[in-house]
Amino acid sequence: MTAEDRTEAPAFAWRGPFENSEVNTLHAECFDHAVTEDDWWDQVNRFSLGWVTMRISGTLAGFVNVAWDGGVHAFLLDTMVTSALRHKGYATLLVEEAVTHAKASGCEWLHVDFDPELRDFYLDRCGFVPTDAGLIQLR
Repeated sequence: MTAEDRTEAPAFAWRGPFENSEVNTLHAECFDHAVTEDDWWDQVNRFSLGWVTMRISGTLAGFVNVAWDGGVHAFLLDTMVTSALRHKGYATLLVEEAVTHAKASGCEWLHVDFDPELRDFYLDRCGFVPTDAGLIQLR
């Protein structure tokens, strides 16, 4: 049995508790930048429908934010899984959990923007369909 075989099953939580430092560290790892001191807790509580945390052995190993317009549209932001656990289906499980809760909250649409290299993940594994969209870069 390898160490990988002994990995504890992930625990997913809708609107699960977290420390800002945990999400800042995970975000820095996943988006390749220096660790910041952003106030994620305040941000998601003010602007999001919810979020999904994924913990393994108590450690934050995944996160996705579900922002919304206050009505029927929700938006996936910052889908993150620690590098040691990537390409094992955990990100798909995070998104599935987000979809379930957005639907249960009465949302009719879940949007996601992504870089081209993530197209197969979002369209093939998560079930999103391509749409026309527009974008203006502000900074």
